[in-house]
Amino acid sequence: MASVEQTQQTGVILTTALASLITGYIFGMYTARGYLISPALAEERRRYLSDPVESEESDVDEDDTLLDHAPNWANGFDADRRQGLKVNDGGLAEKKNLMLESSEECKLVLVVRTDLGMTKGKIAAQCSHATLACYKALARADPASAERKVLARWERFGQAKIAVQIKSQAEMLELRGKARAMGLTAEVIQDAGRTQIEAGSMTVLGVGPGPKSLVDKVTGDLKLL
Repeated sequence: MASVEQTQQTGVILTTALASLITGYIFGMYTARGYLISPALAEERRRYLSDPVESEESDVDEDDTLLDHAPNWANGFDADRRQGLKVNDGGLAEKKNLMLESSEECKLVLVVRTDLGMTKGKIAAQCSHATLACYKALARADPASAERKVLARWERFGQAKIAVQIKSQAEMLELRGKARAMGLTAEVIQDAGRTQIEAGSMTVLGVGPGPKSLVDKVTGDLKLL
């Protein structure tokens, strides 16, 4: 008798487990195919994927993405000297020490070129790359350096980011030189030109993160995007 009851219990457990497995599989298939997505969300997804520019922007492979929006890592001080963009580093270490001693809240400003005619999605992507480029530039510094202290303050106070606009590459290069002369991180993003704009176009300049008062001396007069 006990053996029969045990067999029945085992059968119930196996049946329940099998039913749960089948139900989970069916639910997963329906979700993956979009059968359980709300009509509004499905329509938004359809519009996004049908956009010839944004779909091409988002569907590139990871390797292509790194190439398509790679930050211009060659624009360091040595490269600037070779290009005639910067010839004097005097007082730079002293200015960085002032940043280290400050307890002021820090921010990152993203300077976007509006003359290129980029879409909102393109601008968002380029600003993301500029943010990451500036973050990496500071994160590579020595843990005890002024740069790392500034990065830590920026993270601690909420990672403030502001987008402003300019209308030319010349203005962007001028701002980059001014920022670096003040000891601020300044990274430019160049596009490979696979979607909307000419290859090599400088799209976004990231200034900072740095103390607000110092960053404002570079970008404070620019209009918000």
